[in-house]
Amino acid sequence: MAEELADPEVVDRPRPGAGTARGRVGANGHRSNGAGRPSNGAGPAPRAASTRVLVLNASYEPINVCTVRRAAVLVLKARAEMLEKGDGALHSERLDLDRPCVIRLVRYVRIPRDVHRRKITRKAVLARDAYTCQYCGREAAGLTVDHVIPRSKGGRSVWENIVASCAPCNRKKGNRLPREAAMHPANSPRAPGPTVFIRIAAPRVPHAWEPYLLAA
Repeated sequence: MAEELADPEVVDRPRPGAGTARGRVGANGHRSNGAGRPSNGAGPAPRAASTRVLVLNASYEPINVCTVRRAAVLVLKARAEMLEKGDGALHSERLDLDRPCVIRLVRYVRIPRDVHRRKITRKAVLARDAYTCQYCGREAAGLTVDHVIPRSKGGRSVWENIVASCAPCNRKKGNRLPREAAMHPANSPRAPGPTVFIRIAAPRVPHAWEPYLLAA
């Protein structure tokens, strides 16, 4: 990580007992004396998910995930605000910081149009298509990917020409064009947005993330 936390040796450990003299930085960005920390109303998040933090642009658009430590750096440097807290806290010699779960950048970051035109993978195609065959609409085990316009007929390996397909539909369509097979994708394939890659990066999405991902 390029930047270090303002307070060295910030570590993630169970919250100490009452009576600590250290200040706490809460989700609203204000420091308190550490006593009477309000509950976030949610149970403990799965450990695998709690190691990642959802990053929103200033416009509230989900754009990335980062580590808890990186999120803490951004909050402490006032480059981001904490919108949702996770379970537990981060501690240093001088302050306590609520464990971030969702942060929002203070300044809008322009995202290049082609930033999400990443390498095409089976996992990303299936996630984009909601793990559903685009020809028959079924959620089937062992989904494959299919070139809508077969490569033998000039079809390219691009997002706009690849869809999720169950094995029976893939065999049925074979090497034919959609009009020849009378099989057309239910949804026009396109390059996925950042939400798809966020869900791949954090398969166990915390409940606190869902409203932001669904609104994207």
